[in-house]
Amino acid sequence: MTLLSLALAAALGAPPEPSKAPDCSYDRDAMLTMEPDAFDQDLEGGWRPLADRGCHREAAELLAAYAALPKAAGNTTILWHEGQMRAEAGQYKQAVALMQRTYKPKDTDPGYWNAYVDGTIAFLQRDRAALEKARATLVEIPTPEVLAEAVKNGRYHFTTPAEQEVDVPWPPNLEVLDGLLRCFERDYHSAMGDQACRKPEGG
Repeated sequence: MTLLSLALAAALGAPPEPSKAPDCSYDRDAMLTMEPDAFDQDLEGGWRPLADRGCHREAAELLAAYAALPKAAGNTTILWHEGQMRAEAGQYKQAVALMQRTYKPKDTDPGYWNAYVDGTIAFLQRDRAALEKARATLVEIPTPEVLAEAVKNGRYHFTTPAEQEVDVPWPPNLEVLDGLLRCFERDYHSAMGDQACRKPEGG
């Protein structure tokens, strides 16, 4: 390219280079040999780094393969995360089917989780009224007495066994449902990934 052409390109603004596809390679055998907690909860290992690179379909397939292993039997958290990855990839029908398998029996959960599942599914099914109902249900659940003293101004304060101070929104996942409502017209990937959806301007 001549100097004149370079100058014209700079003046006019060269078209942006196409974004490179993420590297979605991983050691499948190594992943499937991991113990469930390490595979699912390690932020630097397991399936999560794959998702962090934008490889949502690949992460979903990896989670599905792991969920089929005997050591993952009954692990609904892994099913939920596969559902999230399906939703991130735009596979809403598959995501809903997976998420529906994660409901907890009423005698093992006050209802926080089930309301969160209801709300997320409502978003994926484009049912705003159902999402608003799930949000209202979540807010109305009484705080367990054992936690009441630690909940103040919509925040749950506690100290981990490792002496780490934690301060999170209460009830659980309320800020997620609020974000889905605030950005209801957007897709799941965008609504979940944009922090502005969870925090109102000036909030």
